[in-house]
Formats: sequence, C-alpha cells, structure tokens
Amino acid sequence: MANSKQDRTYDAIVIGSGMSGGWAAKDLTEKGLKTLVLERGQNVKHPEDYTTTNMYPWEFKHRGEMPKKVTDENPIVSRCYAFNEDAAHFFVKDTEHPYVQKKPFDWIRGYQVGGKSLLWARQTQRWSKYDFEGPARDGFAVEWPIGYEDIAPWYSKVEKFVGISGNEDGIPQLPDGEFLPPMDLTCVEKYFKEQMAEHYPDRPMIIGRCAHLTEPQPIHLEQGRGKCLHRNLCQRGCPFGAYFSSNSSTLPWAAKTGNMTLRPNSVVHSIIYDEDEGRATGVRVIDAETKESIEFYSRIIFVNASALNSTMILLNSTSNRFPNGLGNDNGLLGKYVAFHNYRATISAEYEGYMDRTTSGRRPNGGYIPRFRNVFSQETDFLRGYAAGFSASRSSHQDTNGVGKSLKENLLNPEPGPWRVGSHMMGETIPKESNYVELNPDEQDEWGMPLLNVSVDYDENDEKMIDDFFEQLTEMYTKAGFNNIRTNDSEQAPGLDIHEMGGVRMGKDPQTSLLNEWNQLHECENVFVTDGACMTSTGTQNPSLTYMALTARAADYAVKELKKQNL
Repeated sequence: MANSKQDRTYDAIVIGSGMSGGWAAKDLTEKGLKTLVLERGQNVKHPEDYTTTNMYPWEFKHRGEMPKKVTDENPIVSRCYAFNEDAAHFFVKDTEHPYVQKKPFDWIRGYQVGGKSLLWARQTQRWSKYDFEGPARDGFAVEWPIGYEDIAPWYSKVEKFVGISGNEDGIPQLPDGEFLPPMDLTCVEKYFKEQMAEHYPDRPMIIGRCAHLTEPQPIHLEQGRGKCLHRNLCQRGCPFGAYFSSNSSTLPWAAKTGNMTLRPNSVVHSIIYDEDEGRATGVRVIDAETKESIEFYSRIIFVNASALNSTMILLNSTSNRFPNGLGNDNGLLGKYVAFHNYRATISAEYEGYMDRTTSGRRPNGGYIPRFRNVFSQETDFLRGYAAGFSASRSSHQDTNGVGKSLKENLLNPEPGPWRVGSHMMGETIPKESNYVELNPDEQDEWGMPLLNVSVDYDENDEKMIDDFFEQLTEMYTKAGFNNIRTNDSEQAPGLDIHEMGGVRMGKDPQTSLLNEWNQLHECENVFVTDGACMTSTGTQNPSLTYMALTARAADYAVKELKKQNL
C-alpha cells in the first residue's frame, strides 16, 4: 500500500470498473490523466480468468445446473437466467451482500473487475429525440437537460470503438448508428416482418442491434479482439473479445496508456468533501480483504458503481455541509428510481416453412421499436414499450428403443413446430415513492449501511402490460400464428437488471441532482454517469447510453480541468 498522501493522489478517481466505469477509465487516461480505478470485487483479467470458457458440458460437476442447495441459499440471484454453473462465480451471492427489501426487489449484481459487462445481454439501441423530449411533453418527470443532438456524436464515438452489429433501418424513434454487418433474421422472422409492413406500416420489425463483432475493424483488432463465433457461451467471458466488455476492451486500452492504476478489492465507503475548499477531494475506501480504511485523493471523481450502489455511496458521503449525502440539498438523492418492465411475454406457433429449420443461436433476435405514444399521447397510459421477437424451430428426440435403434433415434431428431415469442420492455415512470435509502440500524461486514429498497409497479405498468398483450395478440393473429398464449411472470422489479435513477439529471437544482454535464449541482468536481443519472428510462437497453454520457462527461471534465475550473 502507498504510505504517503502524495502516493495516494491522482488526477482522477473512477469508482467502478464496469460498463461506464471502464469507459471513464479509457477516456480519462487517453487524455493524459493519472487515473485510479476502484473496484470492490476481485480482479478478472481477460481472457485468463474466464475459468469456464472452454469447458465441455461433461466437465461440469452438475452438467451446468446449479445444485438445489445453492439455489435455496440464493433465491434472488438464482432467478437470473445466466446464474448457472458456468457463470455463477461472476454473480453476487444473496448472503454475501445483503440488502433490505421494503418491497420485493431482485437486485442482481456482479462484483468483479468488469462488473456486469461480463454478463450483460449486449443489446444496444440509441435513444431518439422523442425519448429525451418525452418527460417535458408528458410531464411525468423533470425535463432532460440534454437532447438527442447533444449525445448523438458520443453515440457514434462509442459505437465505433465497441463494435455494434446492426442494420440502417431509417426509423425516427430508433436512430441509426455506426454499424458492423447485421445478424440475419430467420425465415419466419422475415415473414413476420413482411406481415407487419403490410398490416402495420408504423410498427417496423428489425434485426436487433448488439455489441458483437461480426466484421472486426482495425480499431477492434488493435484492441486484440476477434470475430464472434456464435459459441453461445457469452456469460462465461468471451476469450476472443468478440462481444464488448470492459475486460476485453476499455480497461486494457486504459492500461496501455500507462496512466491507469487499477485497485480491486476496494469497497468505496464515501466521497471526502473539504468544506474549506468547497469541493470533493478524494474517496474513502475499505479494503475488502483486510478491512483497513484508506483514503485516496484526486481533482475529479467519476461515480460509476452501478445505479443503486452509486446512490448508496453518495448517501453515505456526509459532512457538515451535506448532512444528508453529497449534493443532496434538495432531499431528492435516492428518489425517482425506475426500471424496465419485463413481466409480459407472448408465444405462439406457425405452420408454414415446414421444409426449413434453424441451427445454432444468435446473440440477438428481432426487435420491434416502441410504437405507442411516440409522437403524441394516444393511450390511457404514459410512455410505451419495445418488444423483442424471435422464431425458431424446436426438435424432438425419440427416446424409444434399445441399443442401435435408440442411438439412431437420438442421432436423428425430428423437427418440431415453429415457435415464436415476444417479450415486452416497458418504460416505468420515475416516482418519488420509488426510492432507496440507507438503513440506520444494519451494516455489512465492511461497515457500510445496508440499502433499503422500496420500488414497485403501478397502475401505468399494468395498463401497459394489458396493451402489450392486446396489440401483440392482434399482430400475431394477422400473421396467421396459432396457439397464442400470454404470460405475466409477475416478477419483482430488478430482475430486468436495468435499474436507473436516484441521482437524476435536470435543469433545476431544486428538482435534480446533476446538470447537463453529469456534474453534481452542488459539488461540480463529482460526475455520475452510470444508470443513477437517468432522468427517465426510455424503452431501449440502457448500456450504450451510459457509455455515451460517460464519454461526453469525460471530455467536458478534462477541458474544465485544463481551464482550472475544477
């Protein structure tokens, strides 16, 4: 450990090494800043620490399944689709990092270098002007302090470096980006796309956009990354770097500059505020292994610990100037938390194309951009939903017979029917009643207060689910699908893993915590650019927007540093 204060002083500190933290590290170090990256979890190096990435199914003790004892001990994280024997080591276990559910909330976390960028579903869509303008038009949240034109060039910068597979579709509510060649739709997906164009010209169905290298460009090869091989083992960590993660891309890029110091096993306790200087001067850390308290210092601080953790750190950063949390003069820190509603799904079957089948799996499927309340208010609920869509053909193995006949049956499965499915990605409305706060009575083993989480659905969400079922049933019927079935999982918020808000952006310091550059209104050398900063949620998968906001804020922060304004 560095003993002197000088040895523990940097130009910038980044809290968190995941999607947005990795990007902050890349941009700040590229611009010449000596940057300390703090990660509360263990180090994970690409690709050597992807311990299961090349294992065969029979090499897993339980053939990939989680033992009942483990799922019983971890009822929250075991609900996540990727919590299996090959990737469980990248997830936070329920008992190791407790929190208090004032209302049911499934908080899915990944505490390691790279965070959840090792585990994300990799779907990437830009926001449009309609998403940024929505709150001002509908009055359901405070007005965004930026618009699409402010972030568009930063989307382009991120997309070129990350590598996004997609198609230029010319859809106003889903702007095109800087794309690598797209994946392909299956024949039934193409059929549904044609049916939509015929019956619903305002509801285009496209191939999804995802952070996979279909045709690596020189910038990706320079990162040491290669083409996606469609192994369908992404959650293990990709040894080829074919999908984007902090571990394979931004963190190694930052390390190459010689300006990054990465410190894993560092639980951030709070941000240090100097009342004489009127600014934040550093970060207080609890060593995860020794429990020792250590202070690090810097001129600027980027908070990228993930939405709820970033909010928790700010709430715990108290001083005489900020007794209720750093920058929390208006009492809104921790409030207006929102998420994406993934409860609703609808499935069906199709009897056409029986001479064709599918093989393997893509990392994405079809995507139906939001078509409700985009240009005007047209329903009895606010905002809207996007939808995924996929079609594949299952197979049936005949397990009858003995010996040679059984082998023949197993080796020659019969194709089953075409099955189609869609899932809803609904925008929830940020509300003051959806909040997180510090628990005054309970602490974890590092001395951090536990987080109380009180987040729930509302009537708007229920109306949106009903509309999704109604509209998709009608669309399926028009396409000639049969055996249509709807399902409401009734899952708790959080399992979408898209929690947002708590430190929202806005124009007015009375109604928001951050300005248009993601700076705390009341402490301008602290920037928050992860999901905590979001004023509203949109219907798009959010990680691309987090990275674009981070790139924009980092560029601004460095310029302000050079002007000696920070």
